[in-house]
Amino acid sequence: MRATFPPSGIQLRPRSFLSKRPLSRPQWEEISVMDERNTPMRTYQVCNVMEANQNNWLRTRHISREGAQRVYIEIKFTLRDCNSLPGVPGTCKETFNMYYYESNNANLWFIKESQYVKIDTIAADESFTQVDVGDRVMKLNTEVRDISNLSKKGFYLAFQDLGACIALVSVRVFYKKCPLTVLNLAQFPDTITGGDTALVEVHGMCVNASEEFEAPKMYCSADGGWLVPIGRCVCKPGFEENKDVCQPCRPGTYKASATDAYCTKCPPHSSSPQEQAEECVCEKGFHRAETDPRSMACTRPPSAPENPISTVNETCVTLEWSPPRDTGGRGDITYSLHCRKCSGDGRKCTPCGSSVHFVPRQFGLLSASVLVTDLQPDSNYSFTVESQNGVSDLSPTPRGTVVINVTTSQTVSVVLKERRSKDSVTLAWQGPERPNGAIVEYEVIYYEKREQNYTVLKTRSNMMTVDGLKPGTTYVFRVRARTDGGYGSYGGEIELETSHEGKEVKNKHFADIWYVRLVFVWFLIHLRTCFSRHCGYIKAKQDPDEEKMQFQHGRVKLPGSRTYIHPHTYEDPNQAVRDFAKEIDASNIRIERVIGAGEFGEVCSGRLRVQGKREIYVAIKSLKAGYSDKQRRDFLSEASIMGQFDHPNIIRLEGVVTRCKPVMIITEFMENGSLDTFLKKHDGQFTVIQLVGMLRGIASGMKYLSDMSYVHRDLAARNILVNSNLVCKVSDFGLSRVLEDDPEAAYTTRGGKIPIRWTAPEAIAYRKFTSASDVWSYGIVMWEVISYGERPYWEMSNQDVIKAIDEGYRLPAPMDCPVVLHQLMLDCWEKGRSDRPKFGQIVTILDKLIRNPASLRELANSSDPSTPEFSVNTVDEWLEAIKMGQYKENFSSAGYVSLDSVLYISVSELSKMGVTLAGHQKKILSSAQGLQTQGTHVQV
Repeated sequence: MRATFPPSGIQLRPRSFLSKRPLSRPQWEEISVMDERNTPMRTYQVCNVMEANQNNWLRTRHISREGAQRVYIEIKFTLRDCNSLPGVPGTCKETFNMYYYESNNANLWFIKESQYVKIDTIAADESFTQVDVGDRVMKLNTEVRDISNLSKKGFYLAFQDLGACIALVSVRVFYKKCPLTVLNLAQFPDTITGGDTALVEVHGMCVNASEEFEAPKMYCSADGGWLVPIGRCVCKPGFEENKDVCQPCRPGTYKASATDAYCTKCPPHSSSPQEQAEECVCEKGFHRAETDPRSMACTRPPSAPENPISTVNETCVTLEWSPPRDTGGRGDITYSLHCRKCSGDGRKCTPCGSSVHFVPRQFGLLSASVLVTDLQPDSNYSFTVESQNGVSDLSPTPRGTVVINVTTSQTVSVVLKERRSKDSVTLAWQGPERPNGAIVEYEVIYYEKREQNYTVLKTRSNMMTVDGLKPGTTYVFRVRARTDGGYGSYGGEIELETSHEGKEVKNKHFADIWYVRLVFVWFLIHLRTCFSRHCGYIKAKQDPDEEKMQFQHGRVKLPGSRTYIHPHTYEDPNQAVRDFAKEIDASNIRIERVIGAGEFGEVCSGRLRVQGKREIYVAIKSLKAGYSDKQRRDFLSEASIMGQFDHPNIIRLEGVVTRCKPVMIITEFMENGSLDTFLKKHDGQFTVIQLVGMLRGIASGMKYLSDMSYVHRDLAARNILVNSNLVCKVSDFGLSRVLEDDPEAAYTTRGGKIPIRWTAPEAIAYRKFTSASDVWSYGIVMWEVISYGERPYWEMSNQDVIKAIDEGYRLPAPMDCPVVLHQLMLDCWEKGRSDRPKFGQIVTILDKLIRNPASLRELANSSDPSTPEFSVNTVDEWLEAIKMGQYKENFSSAGYVSLDSVLYISVSELSKMGVTLAGHQKKILSSAQGLQTQGTHVQV
């Protein structure tokens, strides 16, 4: 766009002539002539060609530059051909000169010739003769010149004639500017161009009801065009974009966030009666929690739980119920219980107090069941189960509840009234006086007094003969009843000794031994633990109405098998630590230096002195001061898990310190730290065989864990440790992981966030964590190892990763990745869990590759010599050649119109242009780096 200076600034007047010569010498003359339309016009003419040594000057008034650094002068003139003038001396000219002088003074009367700066010598493209004038054919010439880098308030223009026949018809002085425009909801004002070819950076102002998303700016080019738009504004909440303006949302619609593109219809059970709504108001009886997104429907509290069931087991009761029929439109249903102990007639009830315990907890239950322990025998209890969701606290209406009444059973009185032989004992007993429902069966438990293998028998009769016993051996017996409401308490212990081999029992006698020993408390705890785990039983040879179970140390005995035992199955977590971790005397540990920090405290390296052996290097995790009991349990749970593993590719637990402060976990020391950091530090320094060896070690460790039925859930290069011999070992155990509703938050652990990009899709969507989901994660670890610690999916957001994977996108092969390894990665990333290889299969595949290194030579990203090359000359041709033609308009709008301009394009610029898929970004960048501006070839 051009802007012309005010006319008064360029009018030529006789009084503005520069003249110090005698008036007898002719100068420029102001003459009125008629144009071809017979319209009078004023010109300045000079035609002193007959006299030598001409030096005639014509000057303008002061012209204000109005902030322009570069101005243009357009002159229109006619010039007489010297050859058409008879008798003209050789001094006749067919050119004239144009000058300028910068000045802050607008009233200069005299300027020396030496002070002027020459702009150019002006020559005519077409000259005229006397005949032309007679025929009214005027040869009008137009020339444009420019002045750059002006800095003062204004300037004067001057024209010098040295002996030509000239008529100066018009002089127009103007400058160029980029016009006012609105782009991406940002207004860019009229902007005067810069000097020479410099670009002027202009920051835009957001239009009405909009705000900056990214600072908007453009560049004003020297020719008055806008280039390279960057950033944008977005409409504020309650407004949407419509033709470069923001208009308010209509009633019935809303826009909660500035980053949302358009107003959307109100979600169910809400409305917006007014314009410009940022959220919709919930209908009466419906609510929206503070953490609910504004796009979520308004919801209400749930109805009461249904179908309550109670199962009594001695002084424990399992309460179960069905979810409420009406969830209120939400999925975050939780349950809370209130316990009251009632008198026999049920008229007076008081709170149970802290003596009653709930497993897993009393409030905020996610599952529709709970185990209540430490109840008193032969007592009545009333449990109120309350269902609630995220808006229950916002509703004034009473919450949905259901009441479950429970009566704990009495013990069974055992009376011996049969004989004992060398291999059998006969027992008889009386049932409870006030049973909690009809008696279904009796359960008899017995064991050798000096052994810890328990046998359980069941019968519907109140009498049983236990045979198959050892002669001359003392056994301990206990009996309890089961009704429709559950199990009652065991009666007291009875010790009976079978007869010795070869001796006849002459006297039949019955003995009642009714005493309870403190050591039996240990037995009760472990027996209760077993039943709470729903232990199975093995049938033995006995009466058809009897059943038999074999236990060892409170767990089902499975000879020859080894299975991971979760520490949370222990009622006493400290017992799990004692069972699986060795206690170390703190005096045998010497801490040398701090090497990091964990969630619970510092991580140090040091030495451990083992009796009879040399000192060994160890890593020491310490629990920081001021910890709670829960933090201590969580801290030591990792040791309870690690202590069960024994494999060369699993981090080894040396022991724990729990009897003094600080509490510590001692593991073997891994000199090279985490695998991802180690690979980044040694980028490109290992052979493919070495990398495959590392992957083989990780797979072997994961096979061991899978065989033990342990699911890791957080397999990533950051959780693999490397020792001085490049042996990789799996670490980071014992952290509980809970999937959040926010897809960007991924998983929350006690150790922080677990990124989505390592997690299998079924684990994200349905919380299905299995060894198959660990295999998916292992495929990501393979990609990390081959790429030397590059971040999976690069700068894609977690939400984009989830979407891309769901649409079938998989990570491409890293640079110099063998085809067979990338194919194994793709196998690990199969959508169906059953289609993925097992860890045992992965180990076998890697072993074959190590034995046959030639199979690793073919690279997945190597160029095929037969691939054709296409010559391209434009950006559009280049994009078509690399199969990225869908982005032509994106490149054009962003100002990338020549091949030179795309040579140094970056990922951030591609993202701003709308090229967000990582695979497309990588393809464009790799192709752009190979472009050559002369004879450009692109390999497809």
